[in-house]
Amino acid sequence: MTLPHGLAQRPLTLADAPAVTAMMAAEELRDTGEVAIEEADVVADWQRPSFDIASRTVGVLDGDRLVGYAELSGRDRAHAAVDPPHHGRGIGTFLAGWLQDLARRLGSTEVGMPVVEGSPGDRLLTALGFHVRWTSWVLTLPAGRVLTPQPLPAGYALREAGAADYREVWTVVEDAFLEWARRERHPFEDFAAQVMGRPGFEPWNLRVAVGPDGEVAGAVVVFLAGETDYVDKVAVRRDRRGLGLARALLADAFGYARAHGGARSELSTDSRTGALGLYEKVGMEVTSVWLNRAIAVRSDAPIAHARESRERG
Repeated sequence: MTLPHGLAQRPLTLADAPAVTAMMAAEELRDTGEVAIEEADVVADWQRPSFDIASRTVGVLDGDRLVGYAELSGRDRAHAAVDPPHHGRGIGTFLAGWLQDLARRLGSTEVGMPVVEGSPGDRLLTALGFHVRWTSWVLTLPAGRVLTPQPLPAGYALREAGAADYREVWTVVEDAFLEWARRERHPFEDFAAQVMGRPGFEPWNLRVAVGPDGEVAGAVVVFLAGETDYVDKVAVRRDRRGLGLARALLADAFGYARAHGGARSELSTDSRTGALGLYEKVGMEVTSVWLNRAIAVRSDAPIAHARESRERG
């Protein structure tokens, strides 16, 4: 893939996190009417020991200004953004081709990324032949509404996770997510970088449900972004499900976040988990719909192209 005339490309560095965040925020604002991304989210992902920024990212520049970017976060998971004023220049098509080429060289069978349903990015990937792998929903517990605390079974307690719990929490989270996610187990060091090593992390951001045996039965990760608190992860051990621990963890996390200044609570789930109905039953409302679109990557497959219009990223 070649860049449109007048543009240049280079690998990104951690110093580019603010510019990448600004681009993603601009697209979110245009597509959903609000901004959820934080610079801490980008930094936490990029500082994972398993992630090599130099080989897994590309930035598109118009002069000194970063106007597009893409990253291959895992073997088949990607993210990309184009500064809205620069749509229609072929940058989105270039980034999609770059991701396919890199995934192919790494031996992946497909590559995909999230886009807001009906957005310019969604329309572009559709034109390029990307199919829907799964659907995700962002849900909000509106301001002024709270979750009714869920009584815990006898012998169970909720508390902050300490350093001695971290590996056990990682095991519970990974085991739960790998029941439906098609990926390799994330190493503990990556989990630590994204959660405990995330810029601004405080102990209350990681809460656990502990059983009578003292073992971690469930965990929740909650962060605060301005007045919005959002649950990044929630998981319960398979052998401890059906006890109301997930709801207890959610109510506890949202309560602590509200006590630290949160006014609105959010989380996201997708069609692989089957949990949408659970969150709607506790009073959460869908505020945006995202599609994870992917395309098969084969050594003999041509890279997809599309003619871009002003409406496509």
